[in-house]
Amino acid sequence: MTLIDEYKSRIGETRTSDWLLIDQGRVNAFADITLDHQFIHVDPERAKAETPFGGPIAHGFLTLSMLSHFAAQCMPAFPQKAIGINYGFDKVRFLSPVPVGARIRGKFTLAAVEQRKPGQIQLSHDAEVEIENAPAPALAARWLSLVVTG
Repeated sequence: MTLIDEYKSRIGETRTSDWLLIDQGRVNAFADITLDHQFIHVDPERAKAETPFGGPIAHGFLTLSMLSHFAAQCMPAFPQKAIGINYGFDKVRFLSPVPVGARIRGKFTLAAVEQRKPGQIQLSHDAEVEIENAPAPALAARWLSLVVTG
C-alpha cells in the first residue's frame, strides 16, 4: 500500500486528545508573548464586572494555537523520512469563549487527502476544540497540512 493510499484509507477517522486546563497563568503568558493584554483575558476582576462572560476568557488565538499540541498527542506519527508541515486553514470559526479554568481538548477528523506533487501529500482535517461540559465547541476549523517525504 502506498503512503497516499494509507492516508486515504483513514478518511473519516476521528481522533481526540486529552483534556488541557486553561488557567490564568497560561492566558497571561500568551498575552505577554502576543502583546495582547485586553482586560477580558488578563484582569479577572474587571472581566467579571464588565463582561457577559462572568470572568476572564482565553484568547481565541490561544485556543487555535493549542491545535498543534492536541494533534501531537493523538495523531499517528508520520512515517520514517517524512515530516508534517502546517499549510494553513481553509476556515476558522470561534464559536464559544473558553472561560479561564475550563478544560479543552482537540478533536480531528481526516476529511480529505490529495497528492499535491511528488513527495507532498495534503491532509485536510476538520478540527474542533471542545470545552468540557459545554454545549458547543470553542472553535471549528478546516486545517491543512502537508506530509513531505524525502
